Parts: sequence; structure tokens; C-alpha cells
Amino acid sequence: MGKGYLIDSNAVIDYLSGNLKPDGMSFMNGIVNNFPCISVITQIEVLSYKTNQGDYNLLSNFVNDAVVLELTKDVVGKTIQIRKEVKIKTPDAIIAATSLVNDYTLITRNTTDFKNIEGLRLINPWSI
Repeated sequence: MGKGYLIDSNAVIDYLSGNLKPDGMSFMNGIVNNFPCISVITQIEVLSYKTNQGDYNLLSNFVNDAVVLELTKDVVGKTIQIRKEVKIKTPDAIIAATSLVNDYTLITRNTTDFKNIEGLRLINPWSI
């Protein structure tokens, strides 16, 4: 199954907003309380999300508590490979590459955009 989970931007926002069903919230609680990992792209997307100051503070605190996986040469190389093989936006390709390079399962609602990437494991907390 891999060694961990990478949390996509939509999963962070919906989790912190309490917009998941109870089983999805419980699953996410276990991940967030244990070892929350996000990509640098998720950090950028979450912190640039237009919201009020209170919600921004919540998002900022989450990012500060998470492990942010930066762009590495391996992630860049894998992103290039993914973009050559699959029609996908660059930020999503970087998130997928980060997940693959680190052997993480990607937690996302956006399974449609990621489904054609070979070897990428997905879990949708809205479907739990």
C-alpha cells in the first residue's frame, strides 16, 4: 500500500471545513493526527485560497503542522514523464509525481484527473 499518504488541496480544505461524511472525517483525523504530508503545490494552493482571516489562520496552522514535500530533481523528472504520458495540468502532475516518488497514496476528491497515471494510488475520503 505504500508508506504513507499525501493530502491534496481539496482534501485539506474540505477536511478543515468539516465537509466530509463521518467516515471520511474519521479517516482524515487519523492521517492528520499522525503524519500529515502535503506537496509544496498544496501549500501554495491552500494558502492562496480566498477566505476570511480566521479560516486563513486555520489553513496556515495546518500547513505549519504538516510535512511539506518540496520539489526535488526526482519529482521534477517524474512530473515531466507524467506530462508526456497523460494530459494533466502541471500542478496536478507535480502532486502526482510527489506522491509517486515518495511512495505515498494520494488523498483527493479529484480522482478523475489522476486516474490515468500509472502506479498512482488514490483514495477519496468522500467515498469512505
